[in-house]
Amino acid sequence: MTALLRTVAASLILLLPMALRAQTDEDGIMMNRNQLCIGPTYSHSSWDHYWEGTFKRNNQNLGTVTTQMVGVMGIYGITKKLNIVGNLPYVWTNASAGTLHGQHGFQDLSGWVKWLPLQMNMGKGVFSVYTVAGGSVPMTNYIADYLPLSIGLHSRTASGRIILDYQLGHFFATGSATYTLRSDITIDRNAYYTTSLHTTNRVDMPDLWSFNFRTGYRSNNMVFEAVASNMTTPGGFDIRKNDMPFPSNKMNATMVGAHFKYEFKSPKGLLVTGGGNYTVAGRNVGQSKAFDIGVFYTLDFSKTKKK
Repeated sequence: MTALLRTVAASLILLLPMALRAQTDEDGIMMNRNQLCIGPTYSHSSWDHYWEGTFKRNNQNLGTVTTQMVGVMGIYGITKKLNIVGNLPYVWTNASAGTLHGQHGFQDLSGWVKWLPLQMNMGKGVFSVYTVAGGSVPMTNYIADYLPLSIGLHSRTASGRIILDYQLGHFFATGSATYTLRSDITIDRNAYYTTSLHTTNRVDMPDLWSFNFRTGYRSNNMVFEAVASNMTTPGGFDIRKNDMPFPSNKMNATMVGAHFKYEFKSPKGLLVTGGGNYTVAGRNVGQSKAFDIGVFYTLDFSKTKKK
């Protein structure tokens, strides 16, 4: 397993760019046929400054906002060129100051199908093209209109991704681009104001573009990589001065970080992943510092069938 998230994969929390990293829908690695890699992950993110539109500020009524996430992630190899990925996170939030109470609960169930349609020799290396399709659905009736302490945006999503990967010896470079469609949501009030008054409880959610680039060292049992990612909403609006965030805000962020994966020789199939990232630029998001760790085990069902 290796890599997001990315975060953002699949699960976006306003003012909290965070990614779960294992072998995911963003990297250039596939599971072999009848292999299942599964395990728990933990992510922690915090910020005390955020961008209100393009203006960077803090808020004494919030202090430091912390979001933590534990989840179970699994990847199964239908064939060596077709994998399925699933993730279910439990999220809880907290603010160190003010009167707003944190939230907790299961967030969104995410799933993807990852396909390797093209792999070819290019020069002295190997060039691969992956396509990924998936989506997410909220697992509970959590409150989306309680940012920045809600555990998610409660929008159903559908996404498509293309991944380009080149490996030369143990050096690799991987780039991906993703477009995510997000459904409208309903909130617990009959009127709200964005750039104009809306007399409805229905919120039109902007879609999302995300880009990811990673490069580093990759062998059969270890990966060390530097990661840069960006998410951009083509629609939405800025947080109004001294106002709370709103689910349909424009949310842009650029993050840099590093990640590792190590698979033990004994017991065979056991591996650990970890890493961190920092938000270097943004719009209507928090300048978060985040880290994550995961422990996974690979089960080989092909051996069971042979027996």
